[in-house]
Amino acid sequence: MRWHWLPQSLLGRLSLVMVFGVLLTQLVGSAIWTTQQRAKAEIEATTAAQYLAHSASSAIRFFRSLPPSYRTVLIQQFREMGGTRFFVQTNTAPVPITEIEPQALAQAVAAKVSNTLKTDLPQYPEFKVAFAWPDQLMTSVDGTRISDLPESWVQHILLIKPEPAPVLVIQTELEPGNWLYLAALMPNPYFLKGSDPLSFDRLVLQGLSLAAVLLLSIMVVRWITRPLAALSDAAAAFGKGEPVPDLPEDGSREFINTARAFAAMRQRIQSYLEDRERLFISISHDLRTPITRLKLRSELLDDDVLRGEFEEDLDDLDMMVKGALQCVKDTDIHENPTEVRLDLLIRRLVRSAHLAKHDVRFEESGISVVGKPLALKRAIGNLLDNALYYGEKAEISVQTLDGKVVITVRDHGPGVPEDALPSLFDPYVRLVHGRSQNETGLGLGLGIARSVIEAHGGSLMLENHPEGGLNAIITLPQ
Repeated sequence: MRWHWLPQSLLGRLSLVMVFGVLLTQLVGSAIWTTQQRAKAEIEATTAAQYLAHSASSAIRFFRSLPPSYRTVLIQQFREMGGTRFFVQTNTAPVPITEIEPQALAQAVAAKVSNTLKTDLPQYPEFKVAFAWPDQLMTSVDGTRISDLPESWVQHILLIKPEPAPVLVIQTELEPGNWLYLAALMPNPYFLKGSDPLSFDRLVLQGLSLAAVLLLSIMVVRWITRPLAALSDAAAAFGKGEPVPDLPEDGSREFINTARAFAAMRQRIQSYLEDRERLFISISHDLRTPITRLKLRSELLDDDVLRGEFEEDLDDLDMMVKGALQCVKDTDIHENPTEVRLDLLIRRLVRSAHLAKHDVRFEESGISVVGKPLALKRAIGNLLDNALYYGEKAEISVQTLDGKVVITVRDHGPGVPEDALPSLFDPYVRLVHGRSQNETGLGLGLGIARSVIEAHGGSLMLENHPEGGLNAIITLPQ
């Protein structure tokens, strides 16, 4: 399965992997850290809540032991002295409390306080425990709020700076019609904020660390892949026959070894190409000239039979040399791509065939392609020669199909067995069924024609025609 959304470059893919890996590590690490922090915060908060509940139990026992008339006087004296651990108020009924938004840690603390109070004071029928924000907290049934009280009564008890903290409120009935109101801050007033894993400060810190890691990762990946990009450009330039500068032997050890191996390979290929060029020149001068001279001398023979045998052997030898030269020359065609009018190119091939008394049919189409004219002429001419060798006549058609140019060369010969079709692209193939038309069995060269077509971005396919003969189908980009 191919993921088309992935970047195509190595730099892009490595960067994507690094980014995904860092993000995944951050998420997993944050999840583990958040779980641990929440567990730690819950233990600390419930422990502090238990301590605060014990203090509240002592205060409740103390105020219950006092006569109801004396409680108000004592509370006023505590306020004038600066207050105690709790803000204390007596009411005739429970005060309605506007609780803070539901949070798991706040609910756990409230439950711990309530359970501790019930354990310390089992004779009390009911405890009302809740958290409220100071600006929404009422202290009496008549609607008095904290903001309505003197600052000295609540400063440092319920109000702290720079920002308010939730207030724990405990209410219980001392006697019928007498309710005790206790309000206090937790030992860690901001215990709820400390348990938030998505606080602004933590998000900023994680974002900065993530950006730093990603920046360094991308720089390292780019540093690693830059030599590979240079190697890719050098290989592409060498494949096109363009001058290739020497690759710098710096960077990682693997790249240095690759650069050296590429340089050695390039030298070997260049040496091979030079040897092949020398071989081509040698064959051209050393073989073609003597063959031509022998043909001229064979004309001087008086014996017609002997002269015919000489000419037949020389024709075979000449065809072998032409085939060998074609293998060398056709794989190295130096032409610039240009617009090729297929009608003009194929018409010249057909005219030559007509001069040789061959039956070739061709209907002009007015279609053009971009390619190398000489290479295309050799490829199409090769297919036409084979069609005339193995069939009585040939037909050539050009058409466009699905944005492609399709050139079909059909012969009217006996066709080819289906299992033998792939082997026709092998060099020097001899088709037994066609020896009556071509006794030497030479002249195929279909492998060379296919190489030329594929170099133009196209393809060559062979198939038997339903009415007999063989179809050679060339597909080229339009």
